[in-house]
Amino acid sequence: MFLDKNLLKRSLFIDIETVSEYPDYESLPDVKKQLWKSKSEQLKRNFYSHEHDITEAEIYKAKAGIFAEFSKVVCISMGFLSFEHGEPVGVRLKSLAGDEEHRILEDFARILINHYNDPDNSRICGHNIKEFDIPFLCRRMVVNQIHFPPVLDISGKKPWQTGHILDTMDMWRFGDYKNYTSLQLLAGALNIETPKDDIDGSMVGEVYWKDEDIDRIVNYCQKDVLTVVQIMIRFAGLPLFSSEDIEYLNQKE
Repeated sequence: MFLDKNLLKRSLFIDIETVSEYPDYESLPDVKKQLWKSKSEQLKRNFYSHEHDITEAEIYKAKAGIFAEFSKVVCISMGFLSFEHGEPVGVRLKSLAGDEEHRILEDFARILINHYNDPDNSRICGHNIKEFDIPFLCRRMVVNQIHFPPVLDISGKKPWQTGHILDTMDMWRFGDYKNYTSLQLLAGALNIETPKDDIDGSMVGEVYWKDEDIDRIVNYCQKDVLTVVQIMIRFAGLPLFSSEDIEYLNQKE
């Protein structure tokens, strides 16, 4: 196997869920409406060139949640491994979630500073976190005027300066940058069963704004964290965890 199991000892496994800052385009303040109109024109050219009748409101519903300038973090799920005699024996899952983004980000930053602030001895692990989760968190921390921990600051860093970031998508590339591999596809390729869920990433905004069901979002986010954990365990050539090895510390903060 190509992953040293000792790298997992001080690893924090993360995944985030984001939604649009407002429930719909019509709810945007006038300034934000103008800004979104400019953004949606760009998106039309790049992604909707054949859909001439699509509106700013429809694009907002579909895409606003992935742009940090127009969205917010509603859940950060984290996984921690327990070790006995040098071997991983269990997973603990915890989530910070709710409507108060500032509190979620502040609590997460505090966890990193207190427990994972040394890049030589700690690692942050997730799927596609170099291109999405970490940049998104940093941007939203700036918006919320929160000093983000140095371990998150990977902007402009050389590859050897970001060795504390273990990105399963990046690791699976093995130097090949032509294709995007989803978390579910990678898990399937490694024969890791992923729990069938009643929602996917495209539905998180509706579940939050329409159904007001944060617990459902937390459950979905935690499953992704667990899948990342299992992938890393497979990378290290170790036995996968069973349901008895998983402890849920909470469902939401």
